[in-house]
Amino acid sequence: MENIVKAGIFGVCIGDALGVPVEFRSREQLKRSPVTKMRALGTHRQPAGTWSDDSSLALCLAESLCQGYDLEDTALKFLQWYNAEIWTPHGRVFDIGIATSQAIHRISKGTSPTLCGGTSEFDNGNGSLMRVLPLLFYIKDFPIEKRFEITKDVSSITHGHIRSALACFIYLELALEILTGKDKWDAYKTMQEKVRNFLDQNPICSQNEMDKFHRILELKVGEYDLAPLHTLQEEEISSSGYVLHSLEASLWCFLNSESYSEAVLKAVNLGEDTDTTGAITGGIAGIYYGFENIPEEWVAELVRKEDIENLCIKLENKLKK
Repeated sequence: MENIVKAGIFGVCIGDALGVPVEFRSREQLKRSPVTKMRALGTHRQPAGTWSDDSSLALCLAESLCQGYDLEDTALKFLQWYNAEIWTPHGRVFDIGIATSQAIHRISKGTSPTLCGGTSEFDNGNGSLMRVLPLLFYIKDFPIEKRFEITKDVSSITHGHIRSALACFIYLELALEILTGKDKWDAYKTMQEKVRNFLDQNPICSQNEMDKFHRILELKVGEYDLAPLHTLQEEEISSSGYVLHSLEASLWCFLNSESYSEAVLKAVNLGEDTDTTGAITGGIAGIYYGFENIPEEWVAELVRKEDIENLCIKLENKLKK
């Protein structure tokens, strides 16, 4: 576990920070002026190295896990962040998704954490996927059924639909296979097999919901065998704030790159929801390539890097007990 926690969490924060200045820019705009390093100002007028709500909520989850697994505590930390009490880069909240904002309002009214996230099909933004990576370090030794249940509950604090939970689950299952030391292709294939078997044996969702993930899990839909995700062209990959698009884009970037920097720059330069695609890609690329593969100048520019490093150490120490 040494440095893996640090690699994953810094991976999220740096991917996020690279994307913050160009959030909502189109792919065409970024082709003309691609992100190659940390930038200042831009969309949110923030200093270079500033991360968004993606990292803030991931850091809240990590801090909560330092005390053990407690959904009430995690939800409370999300509320504290929203009130600018903890884990903002500069003392104020400058970016938050609609579904997350609505969920945090329910938290403030005392709603049970697993009932705070929206459950309609339209509540499938990427707001739980972007923050879920720290959960990996807590659930890694549990049976797959328990891993799914915990992941679903943590997703449900802000996003309660099964599609969002499945996206988080698939992401963490891939990260878990990487933790075992497999190369990316073996990890990806093993994740596909384990998730397909789990879904076949556990009726947690409809066939229609499973089919939504056909490009990632290489499921046969109807009579057609569809192209594997990594073989798709860039124009076939969407980078919107929809959870399925974010997961597909992030895995596509990870599978089609050879270093941390290549993966996250590919993700950010897809455009649209740049900070979140960068964060999700960055988490898994950080774990795979290791902290030492993250460019030193990006680490140096990251806002509150000492606080983030201290949190990583605290979480590592908790997990050793």
